[in-house]
Amino acid sequence: MTVPCILSRAARSFTLTAGGLFRRSSVLCRCAITRKMTSKRQLDHLQRTASNFRQTGVYPARVCGIMNESETVKRLRLAVHPDLTFRAGQWVDFFIPGVEKVGGFSVCSSPGLLQREGVIELAVKYTQHPPAHWIHTRCILDSLVEMRVGGDFFFDPLPSDPSVDLLLVAGGVGINPLYSILIHAADLLRQNHDNKGSGYRTGSTHLCYSAKNTEELLFKKPIIDLCKEFPDKFSCDFHITAQNSEFDQQLQPYITLGRISQETLRCHVNPDTTLCYLCGPPPMIESQVQTLLDLGLSRDRILFEKWW
Repeated sequence: MTVPCILSRAARSFTLTAGGLFRRSSVLCRCAITRKMTSKRQLDHLQRTASNFRQTGVYPARVCGIMNESETVKRLRLAVHPDLTFRAGQWVDFFIPGVEKVGGFSVCSSPGLLQREGVIELAVKYTQHPPAHWIHTRCILDSLVEMRVGGDFFFDPLPSDPSVDLLLVAGGVGINPLYSILIHAADLLRQNHDNKGSGYRTGSTHLCYSAKNTEELLFKKPIIDLCKEFPDKFSCDFHITAQNSEFDQQLQPYITLGRISQETLRCHVNPDTTLCYLCGPPPMIESQVQTLLDLGLSRDRILFEKWW
């Protein structure tokens, strides 16, 4: 994933009143870039996210796994310092020895994986941007990097928080932070079961994920597996916009041709219980936010991150 550009209406934490009204427990982040650019040069990750929350610590990490998530996306597994923590949906500043530019990549794994195994995962699409290019062309097992966690876009409910129904809307590699949230919701569900109902009470979670073709659908197998494991809690729709070949038979029940429509979202929006997270290209996010507002979801329940 490339650098995050605009984060809006994303709280650093949230609570819900007994009446179901959403309120923020910290200052709302409004960091949309509105000034006119005098050059065609794009701002880099650190400039774009200068107003976002960041932890103070920069921690070493070692690459302990590399796999091809798709033809254009590599998934890194990194063993990290025991003091590093993150919340589902956040990103990391990614520092590479010998590379001047700093990468900005969403964590696609869950906080639970970090707690259990001491690792985090990043899924990075190939680009000519130096950090992404390094990952695709020079990164090897045992490569050493450094990371710092940041971002105001996350899902991290307390055990005492009222239940919400999550609607996750992803476009392309915008799936990364939403996949982290999806897996975190599953972890919370399991914890609540193990604690005999004393943990956070998870509502339903539905994922709408749009990509050009099924090859570009990241994490599709574990997403489907999760929906099969908890069919009363998790569901998904894969929206394919430009594929001429036949679909894999195992994917067909989850495939919808075309972009994510108002009718699709209508089935998963309840103004009283739904909390929606969106991540993807700016035009898609702007369109979907307006659709959600038209469906009666209040702005306080629509959290999004746009990616360039």
